Amino acid sequence: MTTELRELRQEDWDEYYGTLELAFGGVAEAPEEHELWNALTEFDRFFGTWEGGTCVGTTGAFSFRLCVPGGSLVDAAGVTMVSVAATHRRRGILTSMMRRQLDDVRAKGEFLAVLTASEPAIYGRFGYGAATFAAKAEIDTSRVSLSAPPGTDDVGLRYAKPADVHEACEELYARRVSERPGMLARQPGWERLGLLDPESERHGASPLQCVVAERDGELVGYARFQVKPDWDMAGPKGTVRLRDLEADDPAASAALWRFLFGIDLTSTVEAHSRPTDDAVFHLVSDLRRCRIQVRDSLHVRLVEVAAALEARTYRTPVNVVLDVEDAFCSWNAGRWRLTGDLKGATCERTDDDADLALSVRDLGSAYLGGVSLTSLAAAGRVRELRPGALTEAALAFGSDVAPWLPHGF
Repeated sequence: MTTELRELRQEDWDEYYGTLELAFGGVAEAPEEHELWNALTEFDRFFGTWEGGTCVGTTGAFSFRLCVPGGSLVDAAGVTMVSVAATHRRRGILTSMMRRQLDDVRAKGEFLAVLTASEPAIYGRFGYGAATFAAKAEIDTSRVSLSAPPGTDDVGLRYAKPADVHEACEELYARRVSERPGMLARQPGWERLGLLDPESERHGASPLQCVVAERDGELVGYARFQVKPDWDMAGPKGTVRLRDLEADDPAASAALWRFLFGIDLTSTVEAHSRPTDDAVFHLVSDLRRCRIQVRDSLHVRLVEVAAALEARTYRTPVNVVLDVEDAFCSWNAGRWRLTGDLKGATCERTDDDADLALSVRDLGSAYLGGVSLTSLAAAGRVRELRPGALTEAALAFGSDVAPWLPHGF
């Protein structure tokens, strides 16, 4: 039977989403999660593959504003909900959906597509490269102490209902987006994600709690978390599960972390997605007892190489010719002269000899400044064709802060 790839219709959403849930194990999400993702769906950006009346493949994209090096916020397609029914694998369905989607992204004038990968090995062949990483920490607060910078004691803390302070917390988050590549400016509707708290996902932990940090009556930080009580014969050993923590300055951040470390009847703080250069890792007394693990997070695909490279700035002056390989989006393939610095950049087609050769996937990995071109070269992924070009480009592409994606999508 033939298949049809078409835009998602409102009346088909439940069938479409059921196909996605089945592909991810068949466990239905809580009603409030289901309702939120339905509300956020942009139906002209979501596609399904249908065989007769049955949905056998899904993909979609959200319209995001992404921070790039230099602090600019650029339009990006947040690729999401990708699945193929287990009964229909290896028939080219995923490839056809990726083809349709990237053509659509390009037609909309967006030059970046981004995603988080359930299986990273899938997306490299479509030109996506891992560009940000997230640190998971399980901190033994019974044995790890926290130092605090000057001014920490001047920060006031108070409990607040998450919904009551949500608007002020979102305003603080919005102030911080331009400070770190990879962060997303939350579009209307996405602010609801921070309050999502289905009981089925708590696994014995408390409802979502919130503590805000204030100075002179102004909110300067917040932490949203849950507490999971636990006891053994030696006494209490509960866990604090941190969901979000943002602060305007080091003292406010330290005050919030110190609070989390000191919650009664707990001995562990779990933070599942923090920047790899989070300041808390410099405040703890014993980094080993933080049990840090790092995994890939945001994968970046340059849909239009020239426009993407011109959208960001460069830490040091750069003037290099890149020979880009891109089999899936052939319009990107070839040589491009990139000239840029802290003020801006230009990127144009050229017939000049190439200085560096790399794939669009590896260019995507380096794009936000968190993956060094030098390390990619050491893996044989980037080839230096002009002596000195690798060092020049690697320094220019770098970022002073580690890029970070604050939440999934």
